[in-house]
This record gives sequence, structure tokens and C-alpha cells, in this order.
Amino acid sequence: MSPWRASAAALAPDVALAELGLALSEAELPAATHVPAVRAGTLVFTSGQLPIREGELLATGRVGDTLGVADGQACAQWCAINALSAIRSEIGDLGQVKRIVKVVAYVASGPLFTDQALVANGASELLGKVFGEVGRHARSAVGVSALPLDAPVELELVVQI
Repeated sequence: MSPWRASAAALAPDVALAELGLALSEAELPAATHVPAVRAGTLVFTSGQLPIREGELLATGRVGDTLGVADGQACAQWCAINALSAIRSEIGDLGQVKRIVKVVAYVASGPLFTDQALVANGASELLGKVFGEVGRHARSAVGVSALPLDAPVELELVVQI
């Protein structure tokens, strides 16, 4: 079954999230000297988002070592939820999103792990369920040796508004 809804106009993103049992929180201010999201013309770029839920990392470690692909996918999904929270805090309403342009997923993994794309699917599938065709995007899935706070996944989004 395809993760893409047939029509982005059928449901508002917040309604689609609610139907999935998900709700966005307020974007948390980063501990460092940057902001969660920046608007540049009709594009919004998020800072790297970690898989934080209710103030705690969902998991720590590297996918393929201490975590499985399904764990990584769940983390990628929460990264996407946090990125959407950052976007909403910047633009006020996810209904303004005309297109998910690009997803960049960084996956902490060992040198022999090569399924970063499968991990990134956790985010891509969520975006398809929330935005339908508007959620189709270009994507990079990059393996890295470590991420901040020992997070297994970090995600960036670029959206057009």
C-alpha cells in the first residue's frame, strides 16, 4: 500500500496527524545558537531535528549496531514530527505548505550498515500520510559515525510555502 494520500486537499495536515494519533508540540528552542527553522522567500529550512518526544530521546546508539532498522524508522518519524513542529512555529499553519521539497536524513550507523534509505523511509512515509502528493520529495539518506546526544537519526526538511 502506498504511503501517499490520494489528495492533499482531502485533509488538513493537522487533521491527518490527528487521524494517525499524532499531535505536534511547540518547537523547542535549540540548546545551541541557532533557530529551529528559517524562512527564505517561499522556502522554509529546518535545523537538524532529533527524535525527541516529551523532552527525551526515543533511543540512543547506532542503527545496525545497538538498534534495528525498525527502531531507526521510528526515530526518523519522530524527527519528521519535530521538523513539522519547527515549520509550524515559523509559518503558523501547516496548511500553507505547498510542497515538501527535500528531506535529508542522517543515520548514525556502523561502516558495514547500508540500509540508511530504509531508515529514512520512516520520515518519508509519515510525510506522505500527512501531506499526500504534496509530501513527495527529493531525499538524501546519509550514514554518519555519530550524531548529537548519541541520537540514531537527525533530519532536516525543506518545504515550499
